[in-house]
Amino acid sequence: MSSPAPLPRHIAVLILAALACSFAAGHIAARIAFDHDTGLLLAMLCRAGVTALALAALVLWRGDSLRLRGQTWAWQLLLGLLIAIQSFCIYSAVARIPVALALLVVNLAPIMLALLTWALGGPRPTRRSALLMGMILIGLLLALDVPTQLAGQQAMDARWVEGVSFGLTGAAVFAGALWVTEHKLSGMPGTVRSMLTLLVVFAASALAGTGGLLPGGMNLPNADSGWLALACLVLLYGAAFSTLFILVTRLDIARNAPVMNMEPVAGLLFGWLILGQLLGGLQIVGGLIVVSGIVLLTYRRPT
Repeated sequence: MSSPAPLPRHIAVLILAALACSFAAGHIAARIAFDHDTGLLLAMLCRAGVTALALAALVLWRGDSLRLRGQTWAWQLLLGLLIAIQSFCIYSAVARIPVALALLVVNLAPIMLALLTWALGGPRPTRRSALLMGMILIGLLLALDVPTQLAGQQAMDARWVEGVSFGLTGAAVFAGALWVTEHKLSGMPGTVRSMLTLLVVFAASALAGTGGLLPGGMNLPNADSGWLALACLVLLYGAAFSTLFILVTRLDIARNAPVMNMEPVAGLLFGWLILGQLLGGLQIVGGLIVVSGIVLLTYRRPT
């Protein structure tokens, strides 16, 4: 059976841009839900559960096999736990700092993946990659307004420090998840791998919630707007994630994937329009430097 023909590039780029905007809007909805006392674990539980159901339907429709070797199951379990931790970290960051900044910090994952791959015996980053990594870090310092924070007379805001720390942890954990996916689970169908990963996230969130590991983690929204935001974050994430895997073979991901890095830019725009989260001019410049550097770092010339 021949694989479906790739979509015209301008159509593929538009679809990927729309998916990036959908993911960003989902994080905006998450911030609104958290502002109405929605439990973080409840948000993870709903998001993972609904998306796993959608992917399960896709797996059944395609007839993908669920047979895995024993060692593969272990790596799959590890991947699911890493994504559960990453989800917890990014939602914790979104709840504390502007959404655009949280997404910028989490988008450091490609840098951490390159360094992790090198540390585990992979190729050393090229001079071009090293220069781009340096550019990204400088841009991130500007986006986070670190010079102003360090020059200020008052102590750094605790929530700002916590939010940035959660974002950095999320980026590091996601880099580990990407390494496991690329080196240990690359032979699995993407839909099966993603479905099983989200089932582990669902189970981990449920266990943590019922075990009371995070106080208030399973709290219900305290207002109708909180319920609406919770529903939006689930639908936006589920629709974008499922669409990505339905069309993945037609989107020429190796060539067009850098388009997905516009998510922090969309988060900046939506955060301003919906939440009133306005960054300073220097922060915006820093954010654009980060996004540009990541696009260049992840871009692969078509062969």
